Amino acid sequence: MRVLSVVGARPNFMKVAPIHRELQRREDMHSRIVHTGQHYDEKMSDVFFRQLAMPEPDVYLGVGSGSHAEQTARIMCAFENVLLQETPDILIVVGDVNSTLACSLVGVKLGIPVAHVEAGLRSFDRSMPEEINRLVTDCISDVLLVSEQSGIDNLHREGVSPEKIYFVGNTMIDSLVSCIEAARELSTLKDYDLHPGSYVLVTMHRPSNVDDIGKLGTIVESLKRVAANLPVVFPVHPRTAKRLHSTGLYATLASTPRMILTEPLGYLEFLHLMDQAAVVLTDSGGIQEETTYLGVPCLTIRENTERPATTSIGTNRLVPLDARRIVDLVSKADELRQQSAIPPLWDGHASSRIVDILESRRWEKTAEHPSLDQENAQQPSANPWGHSR
Repeated sequence: MRVLSVVGARPNFMKVAPIHRELQRREDMHSRIVHTGQHYDEKMSDVFFRQLAMPEPDVYLGVGSGSHAEQTARIMCAFENVLLQETPDILIVVGDVNSTLACSLVGVKLGIPVAHVEAGLRSFDRSMPEEINRLVTDCISDVLLVSEQSGIDNLHREGVSPEKIYFVGNTMIDSLVSCIEAARELSTLKDYDLHPGSYVLVTMHRPSNVDDIGKLGTIVESLKRVAANLPVVFPVHPRTAKRLHSTGLYATLASTPRMILTEPLGYLEFLHLMDQAAVVLTDSGGIQEETTYLGVPCLTIRENTERPATTSIGTNRLVPLDARRIVDLVSKADELRQQSAIPPLWDGHASSRIVDILESRRWEKTAEHPSLDQENAQQPSANPWGHSR
């Protein structure tokens, strides 16, 4: 079975890496990776691939940034040519970025079965571009691989056939489990003169938080107040850095005592800091899951989350964008640690369950779509897989 997996942004790397490794262990499975280049920083991408023990992508599309429409269209045009040459038996997409939606659409139109990892997650907020990507991808995918119970509930509510839905667990946690010991051996805390459990780790990148100057100012004020009590480590996302510099707020943060601003960190370095933090402040989806597994208190500066298991079972709490409230909850965050548990099947073996599912099914091109082989009949390209169908 020839499996083609798509990555488009760094969180996708953590989700695909353990699946790729598991596919490589199976004698009858052949795995290749396409990187769309939706988000690409040469230094950081190289670091993530190396630390996650992933090979260089077999195909790199280099689509770059742009509006949602421009980026999605460029990915679709470039990816169609890839599928016509690669002719995979199944396509794996992960998460909710534009690459997920674009590649799913191309695959389905060429009659290639699509498996969506992290299916069924919903924020119920259609102002989030990711929510639209999730809804459409789940609607057209053939196999829906679910990470938490809410995903099953949402898909049932939307009328999805139960035969498509598989509760497999969380591949982000697979990566964390495989890397945590290596992360703990790093000297990152010493490098920043930090002590376990005595600092706050911050990530902030969502347009809804950083593109609005008023909200960005509130975030900066909140971090200044938090830093009055504890050191704050803030690896600054490129989007956020651009906004902070353009508004003059970067200098405000940089001059704040106990505020440590850094470039984006590698996966292992960030995991080391997250594992030892007193509390994490974020607007990221994946970090809500990772902190829940680690038992680290997490305050998510958003009005909603598509990962409700992290709030009902885990260490995560949604926080309004209010400086006084944020400072108060940081001081009480340890209560979240005491009340938390790890959600079902977040055990480091989700990838094995996914590959078992792929192996157990015999994939056929769907009758309602044009045959990819017919589309590709006039393409005189070598078979990159090195074996016949």
